Amino acid sequence: MASFNRLIDRNKRLSVLLFIFTAALLGLLGAGASYWWGGDWISGFLIALVVAAVYFFLSWNFGASLVLSSSGAREISHDDIPQLWNVVEELSIAGGIPPPKIYIIEDEALNAFATGKDPAHASVAITRGLMEKLNREELQAVMAHEMSHVRNYDIRFSMLMAVMVGSIVLLADGIRRSMFFGRRRSRNSRGGGQGQAILAIFAILLSILAPLLATLIQLAVSRQREYLADASGVELTRNPAGLISALKKLTADTSELETANRGMQHLYIVNPFNRKKKGSDSLFSTHPSLESRIERLQSLIGQYR
Repeated sequence: MASFNRLIDRNKRLSVLLFIFTAALLGLLGAGASYWWGGDWISGFLIALVVAAVYFFLSWNFGASLVLSSSGAREISHDDIPQLWNVVEELSIAGGIPPPKIYIIEDEALNAFATGKDPAHASVAITRGLMEKLNREELQAVMAHEMSHVRNYDIRFSMLMAVMVGSIVLLADGIRRSMFFGRRRSRNSRGGGQGQAILAIFAILLSILAPLLATLIQLAVSRQREYLADASGVELTRNPAGLISALKKLTADTSELETANRGMQHLYIVNPFNRKKKGSDSLFSTHPSLESRIERLQSLIGQYR
């Protein structure tokens, strides 16, 4: 337990640093845009952060509801699916967190995700196919993985990073369009022609590289958090074999999740658009490869015998 807590604390600190770095990228983009349009870079930097703050406020208060709504999930009670409800309650007690709200997605595909801003305001959602095609041991393993995302505050970080990366992508796209298709405002500064040209080139490069870098950071952190959620889930169930079996079934599933979209793909336990990917991890993957996850889970089997 202590080792997991240290790992969780380390990841939380790393997450804060990465979030600050991503916010700095957003501010630099705003500074470059302001300069290009004839303003001063400080104003652009501050405006970009204010816009991100407003975007974050809206996402913080309404993001989880939008995610659940767009996935077609509906909230259920104990009487709807008693087995699922009991599994979630058992894991809540084991993890020392409040029971999250439970949602069902009426789809034959096998998948699940967690969302919210903290353990007291969390929700877990699973598909009808997952509920019907996994046995209780496998179902418990999947829900333990998702509730570990809640317990480890991954749901909060995912929301924060999605806001920041989304802001960077939108602002960078606006900068490129204005530079290539619009007209910049004139600047009346003596001897500033060469310096302005250099700054313009810097702004163009930043508008291209910033979204890519921010996305790579988001994906790298997402992959590490999947590994941690796997391990934390096993800590709750004390049964690595259950999650190994569940992951194999989820990845082998050929049903398409009709309500899935690219903006939410990192939330699911397996990527609904890339379930069958095997081999080494990719920089552009939202999840670790199945082989990598199973290899790490197999190394835990001896600890829980």
